[in-house]
Amino acid sequence: MRFAVDTGGTFTDLIVEDDSGALHMFKASTTPADPIRGVLDALAVAAEGLDMPLAELLARGETLIYGTTHAINAIITGNTAKTAFLTTEGHPDILVIREGGRSEPFNFTVPYPAPYVPRSLTFEIPGRILADGSERAPLDEAAVIAVIEAMKAQGVEAVAVCLLWSILNPAHEERVGELLATHLPGVPVTLSNRLNPALREYRRATSVAIDASLKPMMEAYMDSLARRLAEAGFGGRVLVVTSMGGVIDAAEVARAPINLINSGPSMAPVSGRYFARVDAGSDNAIIADTGGTTYDVSLVRRGHIPFTSETWIGHPYRGHMTGFPSVDVKSVGAGGGSIAWIDEGGMLHVGPQSAGAVPGPVCYGRGGTHPTVTDASLVLGYIDPAFFLGGRMTLDLEGARTAIEREVAIPLGLSVDEAASSIIAVATENMVQAIVDITVNQGIDPGQAVLIGGGGAAGLNSVLIARRLASPKLVIPEVGAALSAAGAIMSDLTAHHRATFFTKSATFDYDGVNAVLDGLLARADAFIAERGADSKAQTIILSAEARYPEQVWEIEVKLPVTRFGGPQDVEALIEAFHQAHEEIFAIRDAGSGIEVVSWSVAVACRIRAEEGATLASRAAAGAARGTRPAYFSGHGRVETDVRRFELLTTEDEVAGPAIIESSFTTVVVNPGAVARRCPSGSLVIDPGL
Repeated sequence: MRFAVDTGGTFTDLIVEDDSGALHMFKASTTPADPIRGVLDALAVAAEGLDMPLAELLARGETLIYGTTHAINAIITGNTAKTAFLTTEGHPDILVIREGGRSEPFNFTVPYPAPYVPRSLTFEIPGRILADGSERAPLDEAAVIAVIEAMKAQGVEAVAVCLLWSILNPAHEERVGELLATHLPGVPVTLSNRLNPALREYRRATSVAIDASLKPMMEAYMDSLARRLAEAGFGGRVLVVTSMGGVIDAAEVARAPINLINSGPSMAPVSGRYFARVDAGSDNAIIADTGGTTYDVSLVRRGHIPFTSETWIGHPYRGHMTGFPSVDVKSVGAGGGSIAWIDEGGMLHVGPQSAGAVPGPVCYGRGGTHPTVTDASLVLGYIDPAFFLGGRMTLDLEGARTAIEREVAIPLGLSVDEAASSIIAVATENMVQAIVDITVNQGIDPGQAVLIGGGGAAGLNSVLIARRLASPKLVIPEVGAALSAAGAIMSDLTAHHRATFFTKSATFDYDGVNAVLDGLLARADAFIAERGADSKAQTIILSAEARYPEQVWEIEVKLPVTRFGGPQDVEALIEAFHQAHEEIFAIRDAGSGIEVVSWSVAVACRIRAEEGATLASRAAAGAARGTRPAYFSGHGRVETDVRRFELLTTEDEVAGPAIIESSFTTVVVNPGAVARRCPSGSLVIDPGL
C-alpha cells in the first residue's frame, strides 16, 4: 500500500493506494498545533474506512508521501532559527538592498521591508573571487575564525554563506564551510554554491538565508514525523513533496528544507495535467485548488508545468523572495473558510482572513462567529448540513444564517439569500483575478484553456469562474477534493541540478558547455543509481536559461540535444528559444542570437506502476437522487436536482440547476450548465453562459 498526505489549513487529505492500484480518499481535520497529529488522525479514519486496525494498515504501507506547509508557516510566523549571514567583505547589504520594485509606488506609508537576516547577524568575510573565477584576494582564515567566535557569543543556531562569484569558483566558500564544521560543530550550514548556484546575488543570498533558518526546525520535524509513524507501525519509506513538483526522501529534504516552501500547492498541477489530458484532451490547463484558507492557481502549458524563481513569501516586494526554483503558483486568501466582512465604506470583502481549522466557519459549531464562504454555500442550499464529510459532521444551518444576516445582510440592506449569494460572487471575482494574473504572465489565454477544479470547496463556484474566464470546459476530478494528495501519489522521485556557465551563440564555447552538460548528466545518473534504483522508468531533461543579448531576464528552454556537436545544434537551441519567447511575450527577434547564462538538469524516476487516479468503487450511502431548494442569482430559490457523484454513470447527463455531491465535495451545476461523467470518474462540465 502507498499513502499520500496533504496537510492543508483546514483539512488533512489522505489518498490510500491499495495493492490492486485502486485509490481511496479520506479527510480529517488539520491540527495546527501539531500537524503530525492530523496525519495520524487521517490514517486512523482510513483504517476505519478500510475496516482494519491502524497498525495493520500502516504495517502494509510501503511508501508515505507527505506534503506540508510547515516550512512556510514557520517563516510567516517567525519561528525559524537564529541565523547568521556570511558574505564577502564590502557587501553586507545584499539582503537589505534586495531587488527593486514596489507594488504601490506612491504609497509611502508602507515601511521598507526588513532584511531576512538582520545586519547585527551579518558578517563580512575578507577575500575576493572575481567574475572570471580568479582570486583577487585570498581568504582570511583568521578573520573567519574570529567571526565564528562572534557568532558563538550571539548564540547563532544556523549559518548561511554566500560569497561573491562562488558559483564560478567555490574554493573560498567551501573553505568557510570547513572552518564552520571544525569550529562551530553541530550548527547547520548552507553554502550558496551547493544549494543555488545561480546568477543574481540577492536571489542566491536570500535562498541560503531561508534554507539555513529552516534547517534546525525541519530536521527535528522530519525526525519526529518518521519516528511517530514508526511508533504507530509504519516501516516503509517516507517521501516529502517538494516545491518543484516531485518527491524526495524525508532525510534528504531536511538537509535542504527550502525545497518545502511550496510543498503542498506544487502537487495540484501534477494531477491537473493528467486530468486535462485524459478528460479534455488538452495540454493547456488552469489548475485551481480551493482549500479552506487559500485558493492556489497553477498552470500547465503545452504539457509542461511552469517554474519560477520569483516566489514571494508574503506580499510581493514587501515579503521575502525565495530565489529558488519552484512550481509557479499564485495563492490568494479565498477559500472555503474565507471570512466575509464589510469595510468602513460599506463594501463587501471576502478574505484574506480565514476561519481556518480552528475555530472554522460558523456552521462548524466550534466557536466561529464570522460568516465564511462555506456558511454562504450552506445557506444557499448548496451543501447538505446532514451530509458534510459523508455525515461524519453535522453543520449548523441556523448559526450560519444568523451570522450572515448580522454581519452582511443587515449592513448592506439585503436578504439573507442575496447576502450569501453576494459572498459567493465576491469570492468568485477574487479567484478569477488570481487566474487572470498568472495566465497573462505565462502567455495563456484563459478562454483557450481547460479549468481543473480541485479542493473540497472547488465545486461551489467553479462553474461561475469558468463562465467569467470563457473557459470551454470545467473538469472536477473524482479525487479533486484531495487534488494535491492525488498529485503526490502520481508524482515522481525527482532531483534538479544547475550550473552557471555563460556563452553566446555567436561565439559558442562547445568544449565548455559540453563539460558542464557532462557533469550535470553524471549527477543525474548517480541519482538514478542511488535514490531511484527501484524506479519503473527514468527521464532526464536538460535545459538552458537564455536571453536575447542585453536583456535583463532569462527564460528556460529545453535543450534539443545532450551534447553540442556543431552549428546546427546551436541553431536548434536558438529556434527553441525564439519559440519559447514568442509563446510567453508574443514576439520573437528572428535575426538575433542568444546568450545562455546557466544550464540545468531535471531527473525524474517513476516510482508508481499505474498512471491514473481512479477511486475504488464503494457502496454509496443515501439516495441516488433527490431534490432540495437552492438559491441561484437571477433565478431565486428553485427546487434543485440532487445527484450522488459516485452513482453517476458515463451515460448520465446532468443539466443545471443541479447539485452533485459526495462525501468529500459538492459540485454546483448552475442553470445553463451541463455535467457528464467520464470513464476516469471525473465530471466534465460545459459551463454554458
